[in-house]
Amino acid sequence: MTALHWETIGQGDRHLVLLHGWGLNAAVWHNISARLGAHFCLHLVDLPGYGRSQGYPAMTLDDMVAAILPQAPERAIWLGWSLGGLVASQLALSHPQRVSGLISVASSPCFSAQPEWPGIKTETLSGFQQQLREDFKRTVERFLALQTLGSDSARQDARMLKSVVLEQPMPTAEVLNGGLEILRTADLRQAMQGLTMPLLRLYGALDGLVPRKIAPLLDAAWPTSRSHIIARAAHAPFISHPEAFCEQVIAFSDTLL
Repeated sequence: MTALHWETIGQGDRHLVLLHGWGLNAAVWHNISARLGAHFCLHLVDLPGYGRSQGYPAMTLDDMVAAILPQAPERAIWLGWSLGGLVASQLALSHPQRVSGLISVASSPCFSAQPEWPGIKTETLSGFQQQLREDFKRTVERFLALQTLGSDSARQDARMLKSVVLEQPMPTAEVLNGGLEILRTADLRQAMQGLTMPLLRLYGALDGLVPRKIAPLLDAAWPTSRSHIIARAAHAPFISHPEAFCEQVIAFSDTLL
């Protein structure tokens, strides 16, 4: 039987589930887990097929939600970074009663660039899919490097992300390709207009994958949500700016009490 890696730590009485991004695993949260663990009961999950959650095929967003939900607390704040933000958002859409609050981090309801919508060029994502077939390891490393580009600590942050990948079992090319397909095709912009739970959107001011131009567009489209842009951060603000990041998460959770 395929087992999902799920680690629960922390002293808080509020449940916070953390979902990582493409190519990575839950070890990416270790530099903030002590800070957040003082306030929350943290649930650190390796998404299906990633890290220690081996044995899964490529999945859709709905498949991932179905795999994660049985081990989840009955009600929690869900925080998703990048691809994990799409998973958390899909879970909030399909099972709103399980979500007390939603936090997306350097994530977008539509990662692909569209007319009048900033994002990653479709051909860039398709190119990564092609490169995965040709040079698996180098493609993953290149994508990780893009995530930290622009921040003051870019080299250090990139080394940290790479070590997180190498410390745990690597996802298969099939799983990674499935994740890229989600990033290339998913569009939750319309669906998420109907969300009623509190939503905080965190962005890096220097993010090259999820441009900060998205923030005011969603401020207008989703007026009940709130956005915050972390200055001098790129695509991984919880690594480059852990204190500012944790402050936002804790302040948001305090509004839910």
